[in-house]
Amino acid sequence: MTAQTVTTSDRILRQPVLGSRRFSNYFWASVVSLGGVGFLLAGLSSYSQVNLLPFADPTQLTFVPQGLVMGLYGGAAILLSLYLWFVIGWDVGGGYNEFNLETGKINIFRWGFPGKNRRIEVTCNVNDVKSIRVDVKDGINPKRTLYLRVKGMRDVPLTRVGQPLSLAEIENQGARLARFLGVPLEGL
Repeated sequence: MTAQTVTTSDRILRQPVLGSRRFSNYFWASVVSLGGVGFLLAGLSSYSQVNLLPFADPTQLTFVPQGLVMGLYGGAAILLSLYLWFVIGWDVGGGYNEFNLETGKINIFRWGFPGKNRRIEVTCNVNDVKSIRVDVKDGINPKRTLYLRVKGMRDVPLTRVGQPLSLAEIENQGARLARFLGVPLEGL
């Protein structure tokens, strides 16, 4: 869930959820791509004794073991960067939360990995919602998540994965959603 909340009326609340298309993922995919290409070119330069890098001279490296290892690291980094770029392209984790009081339905939608279950959708009735739960864990790996507690179902996460929201933001979003649905807010 983001700070950006779209309401089409006072009876429908739609919240976009940021998936893998965030700045940090673009940054790391770019860094890993450039590093992988650099290491692979250094390994190839060491093997062919032709300098393929304009800023260094890897022809001075012996191919076994330095050039070979650099080439293997470069290949592994390129494979990792391909994975990162595909995840960004597929927008894994992106979607929306829609709370519709007119129809009495709640629809939680996320994009997953391609395949049989690419679309991840959870639908329930507004009357089945017990509460909104806030889960806050601080420390080395902080976690701040909103959950929708529904009768007969596991708690459904409503917030994005990755960088945690601020404590004030998660409290405000939880209170706003609990007030909109007319259910209690737990966990504060």
